[in-house]
Amino acid sequence: MLRLNLAGTPRQEKAPIVTQKHKARTWKAQLGQFMTPATVARFMASLFPTSPLHTCRLLDAGAGTGALTCAFLDRWTAGGFGFASVEVTACEVDDHLRDHLARRLAGYSHTTYRIIPDDYIHLATGHGLRNQGYTHVILNPPYRKISSQSAHRLALRRVGIETVNLYSAFVALAVAEAAPGGQIVAIIPRSFCNGPYYRPFRDFILARSAIRQMHLFASRNQPFKGDQVLQETIILHLERGGQQGPVTVSTSTDDSFADFAAHEHPFERIVFPHTPERFIHVPTTPEKTAIERLSAVSCSLADLGVKVSTGPVVDFRLKAHLRPVPEAGAVPLIYPGHLRMGGTLWPIAGLKKPNAIMRNDETEKWLYPNGFYCAVRRFSAKEERRRVVASVVNPAAFGKHSVLGFENHINLFHENRHGLPETLARGLALFLNTTAVDEHFRRFNGHTQVNATDLKLMQYPSREALVRLGEWAMAQGTLTQDQMDARLETLAQ
Repeated sequence: MLRLNLAGTPRQEKAPIVTQKHKARTWKAQLGQFMTPATVARFMASLFPTSPLHTCRLLDAGAGTGALTCAFLDRWTAGGFGFASVEVTACEVDDHLRDHLARRLAGYSHTTYRIIPDDYIHLATGHGLRNQGYTHVILNPPYRKISSQSAHRLALRRVGIETVNLYSAFVALAVAEAAPGGQIVAIIPRSFCNGPYYRPFRDFILARSAIRQMHLFASRNQPFKGDQVLQETIILHLERGGQQGPVTVSTSTDDSFADFAAHEHPFERIVFPHTPERFIHVPTTPEKTAIERLSAVSCSLADLGVKVSTGPVVDFRLKAHLRPVPEAGAVPLIYPGHLRMGGTLWPIAGLKKPNAIMRNDETEKWLYPNGFYCAVRRFSAKEERRRVVASVVNPAAFGKHSVLGFENHINLFHENRHGLPETLARGLALFLNTTAVDEHFRRFNGHTQVNATDLKLMQYPSREALVRLGEWAMAQGTLTQDQMDARLETLAQ
């Protein structure tokens, strides 16, 4: 294995022992490839409605060994469609897979096919992004981030597509290339449903297609268990140029579909009206959440006079200033490990993370005045079932220290970089720790993390209602989940 040292001259390293399985996994990761299990492929093929078309023009961009196309063709040959013939266009850049793909497609009669070895993004953007007449599209696109100045990003930008991942680029291009009324079924990570980075992609597909169905897997690690994929995965069925109507949301724990369930929802429950962010919600039951039912939960953070920010201390950039234990000239540094449901524990002996940061000219701008804050972990701990976990930062935990450092894996509610009134901090924490908030949050957030932007765009009770919740919480002491959930319901009274 040859690598470059910092001076740019080659130096020889001893190659690590690499198994064939590891090589295959590394190669697939470089291409963003995660192969579709047969059960998932058959389910995806079943989502296409029957059609009176004489000829089907099917696109499979990123076809792999043809699992999706073959599932579609198997349904057709079994009488599931009324087509007289099928024309398949399959794109696959991997030489190792194209031979398998060709052999499989050759086994279907009344089918013509072309296998294109080109990069689908460059292929689709090269001709100006126009309708290619595809009546059906079936996709398991590659999953990999696109850097801001990469050739892919620039090619997409030239045709009006702004996105940050290969999977969303493939879906946007497929929607653009589909014929009017064309049906698109894709299995993709759920991360596009929220967040600012995917908003242009959401705008693009919502302007050009109608959502017909979404299928959500409850288990993160089952749909692609052979590839160790832990992304929350969704199957999306779109209709190019369709009139938007109700959306079917179906669920199953895993790719066996043994506990399959489906409900129809008005589109207003999927993309809330009058919300410019166009978050895509995935309700898993027909019942409204407590948050939807409670008219008292209708305020923005701006209405409350409160802001939420990601902790400003990025530890690897300030490594020279970090200290394992408090010392002269150092101030508390709060990590998620210091947060508890009931408050803050600091310092913690034996913590793998530092307990303190030196206060000096270089670190001063990253510090907050000591005070009451509501803090939410950006990543929940493995043993916790909740996505949203809030804690109250109590200034009493830090003695005479006048300032605090908050590490980057914490989201912090504050008033212009100052603390909150204690009752407001405790009321916010109670509200955020309710089951209703966690369930509501999961309907639009498919990430493994909680971003400050998502918290900013949520709705909250009024400042006065939150203060009342905080006063009640202080009078109760330690609270159970049932107590917090029941108290939230009283806001409607």
